[in-house]
Amino acid sequence: MTDQAETAGISGFARQLASGRFTVTAELVPPVSTDPADLMVRALPLRGRVAAVNVTDGAGARAHLSSLVAARILLDNGIEPILQMTCRDRNRLALESDLLGALAVGVRNLLVLTGDDPKAGNQPEAKPVFDLDSRALLALAERLGRERKLPPDTAVKGPTELFLGAADLPIDPPPGWVPTGLAAKAAAGARFVQTQFCLDIGVARRYAARLAEHGLGDRLKLLIGIAPLPSARSARWMRDKLPGSIIPEALIARLDRAADPRREGIAICAELLRELATIPGIAGAHLMAPQNPAAIPEALAAAGIGSRLEARGA
Repeated sequence: MTDQAETAGISGFARQLASGRFTVTAELVPPVSTDPADLMVRALPLRGRVAAVNVTDGAGARAHLSSLVAARILLDNGIEPILQMTCRDRNRLALESDLLGALAVGVRNLLVLTGDDPKAGNQPEAKPVFDLDSRALLALAERLGRERKLPPDTAVKGPTELFLGAADLPIDPPPGWVPTGLAAKAAAGARFVQTQFCLDIGVARRYAARLAEHGLGDRLKLLIGIAPLPSARSARWMRDKLPGSIIPEALIARLDRAADPRREGIAICAELLRELATIPGIAGAHLMAPQNPAAIPEALAAAGIGSRLEARGA
């Protein structure tokens, strides 16, 4: 299995995580557009502000600009992408071809996901594939990097190493809880994990501590998912409709009381970033704001990302 020292040189994102600096990523949903300018309007405010930008793959079970094409456009504009790849839409042959395509165009970071059920999207009659699950795809990509082979034993020319990541739903771990699923993803090749929304610092702290107790702290770089909440209404919807989202009622009440909820949401996000940077076992944060992308750079600026939070404990 590829170890952390070997994977650290794969990408700038991997190197920053390996350095121990608090690392921030952001998520970008490609537009329903064939004009690259529409993608870059969303992406350019993030350039130089985050270590890498996730490019979603059919988020919400809806069609958008190809994540692989979007990732290449970001690279061409000086933004390091994290390519998201779901198992929902393609069989193993198509997934393998896309792995080769990603490597060929310079993509080095990959987040493997199962993918939303098509019934949750705007074309519920679409047929899901799920030929591989996320662990199997991680294992396939890890073997590709390590052995330079695709199944069954097909040799691959050119660069083959990827910095592999997985997703997880953070929880407030009860007594006896063991992170079996995440451990299996680490064993399959994941080296970083980005979580669903967790805006409860206490939960994030206890979750990270439990992962460390089970030996995952050194094997997986943990990035906690947070958001600049635009309103109390949006916060309640996220908490109730997005599986695994953790948003404390106290934060929702704070948004309810605010004269300017959007500004308050940015302030909350900045506070969370500063607090997460102090917690052992948390390598960084993953910012998601699909309906409010302009708030991400504002929250980063308010938190001092790129200056005060550049080094752990600053």
